[in-house]
Amino acid sequence: MKRLLLIGTIATTISYAGGYTQADRITDMQKMAQAMQDIQSGFFYNNNDIVKDGVKTLKETIIKVRPIDSEVNTKDIYEKWINNSLKMTNKIQKKITQKATDIEDRFKSGDAIQALQAYSKITQQCMKCHVQIRKW
Repeated sequence: MKRLLLIGTIATTISYAGGYTQADRITDMQKMAQAMQDIQSGFFYNNNDIVKDGVKTLKETIIKVRPIDSEVNTKDIYEKWINNSLKMTNKIQKKITQKATDIEDRFKSGDAIQALQAYSKITQQCMKCHVQIRKW
């Protein structure tokens, strides 16, 4: 049993060894932007399936986002301190995941106003990341 657990841990570590690049981040950001557009379209067309698909894509993609390897592996102490945003990234990911679940639940139950407010809170979290971490 311990051997299987160890093998699983090693496999996971090796899969992350390829690293997270700027291109990966851009792809993930594009997927999340499309997911947000899908959710919004679902609101406008009053279509729960479109909202549900957008929420699913958003939740699956947000968990992949993390600092890129060049930010993590930099030798410059000051730059490393500036780029040390993993804690904030994790907090934003958690809030977006929670609000995405809120969107799905609220819209399904017919409370479009609360679903739209949760959508707005996700947009605020996106902008928070882009302003504070990405320095827009």
